[in-house]
Amino acid sequence: MNEHSFFAYLAVCAGVTYLVRLLPLVLIKKKITNRFLLSFLHYMPYAVLSVMTVPACFYATGSVLSAAVGFCAALFLAFKGKGLLPVAAGAAAAVFVTELLTEYVLPMI
Repeated sequence: MNEHSFFAYLAVCAGVTYLVRLLPLVLIKKKITNRFLLSFLHYMPYAVLSVMTVPACFYATGSVLSAAVGFCAALFLAFKGKGLLPVAAGAAAAVFVTELLTEYVLPMI
């Protein structure tokens, strides 16, 4: 990719990002009162974050099995009401133990 096309792509990305943020401010002048639309806008960031994060969780480790164990451990700890640090540490520990088991213990059986 040469320098000219890079800056063209960068300008298009910046323009699209700016328009997505600017158009609602310009086009919607009055307060939104529709309950469905308010609920949709309230939960949209969580949905987008989930769609971007969850698939990446399953390919972040050496195997899908250890990723699934870590994901389940994170879900369990999160539903138990633990904070971000214990959930992340518990998921990492679960992945570490699963990787150790699949690498060293299971081949011996």
